[in-house]
Amino acid sequence: MKNLPLHIKIIIGLVAGIIYAFISSALGWNDFTINWINPFGTIFIRLLKFIAVPLVLFSIIGGVSSLSDISKLGRLGAKTLGLYLLTTVIAVGIGLLLVNIVKPGKFIDEQQQLKNRIEYEKWVQATDGVEGVKDDKNVLTDPEYRDQVEEIASDETLAQAAQHAEAAAVQEKMVAAEKTKDTPPITVFSRYGS
Repeated sequence: MKNLPLHIKIIIGLVAGIIYAFISSALGWNDFTINWINPFGTIFIRLLKFIAVPLVLFSIIGGVSSLSDISKLGRLGAKTLGLYLLTTVIAVGIGLLLVNIVKPGKFIDEQQQLKNRIEYEKWVQATDGVEGVKDDKNVLTDPEYRDQVEEIASDETLAQAAQHAEAAAVQEKMVAAEKTKDTPPITVFSRYGS
């Protein structure tokens, strides 16, 4: 493994991550993955973001300072800008091609698609200045979907009730925390020490 080039190690890591994602999803390890593995990935990505900008900046500064002939700077900048635009166009083209071939929205469950459509239509109704849907189909008023609309509305009512209960519990804890705000820190030890 030590003799492998870095890009091969990265590809092996990517493939291993994809395989683990499928296995953990099939075996129901989602909570373990979210609670124990995801934080390391988040920290790693944040560290990469933290180092990326200074690395690029100092690379550019080093490259410009190593130029012996300043007249090459303009051509180098034009080549860099052209390469950046070319790779951006290629990336966008590949993304659009894959979206049109794979059509990821088609794999969503029909019930979830209907729920998303109902939530979208409710949002359109509640928001001023937003045009209606483009396909001249209104699921909220269509009698064919009345049962699903009522079911989703009742689910939303239950979710809102749970949110209100949670907000009340948080408010209660905030009041309790506010009461203990001005007590000295040593009081904690004396209160629970005996």
